[in-house]
Amino acid sequence: MNTSSHAPTWSLRRIYHVDDMQIAQLADVLVNCVQGGASVSFMLPLTHERAEAFWRDVAHGVATKKRALLIAEDAHGVCGTVHLVLDQPENQPHRADVSKMLVHQRVRREGLGAALMRAVEDMARDCHKSVLVLDTATGGDADRLYERMGWQRVGDIPHYALFPKGESCSATFFYRHIAPRG
Repeated sequence: MNTSSHAPTWSLRRIYHVDDMQIAQLADVLVNCVQGGASVSFMLPLTHERAEAFWRDVAHGVATKKRALLIAEDAHGVCGTVHLVLDQPENQPHRADVSKMLVHQRVRREGLGAALMRAVEDMARDCHKSVLVLDTATGGDADRLYERMGWQRVGDIPHYALFPKGESCSATFFYRHIAPRG
């Protein structure tokens, strides 16, 4: 949390087209988080090329309206992100998955994670979604953040995934109902 009285050093925006520079910067954020130990689907060593390939897939999803992407930028470029997986089964048109909420280590503890989560809820409303779901490594900073922000804990699955160095980790699943606009 940003404990200073200064305005944040970053700004948030939704992007509808992801360019090559943004892909490279998003890859930097992903590599930084994985190198920092975040269990976000990737193992070490994570090459920049592999991280860019992931973000190119996300960019394609954004272009085809199957995903909605938020980025945070500071003076150095992209420093955080989160996106919604909008493409759901036909019996779940009201639901979206919150994915890859990532904050670069250079801007941690400035309130960016909470700001991204508030913004992703607003973006979900704009996309006509009323149920959001996510999972995170049990007991980590994100786990505590989601609980503080009022997300409902569903439960934990032991040995669900691996940390980047190969140790097993449990996952905690959360959901949130959000009111539609208007």
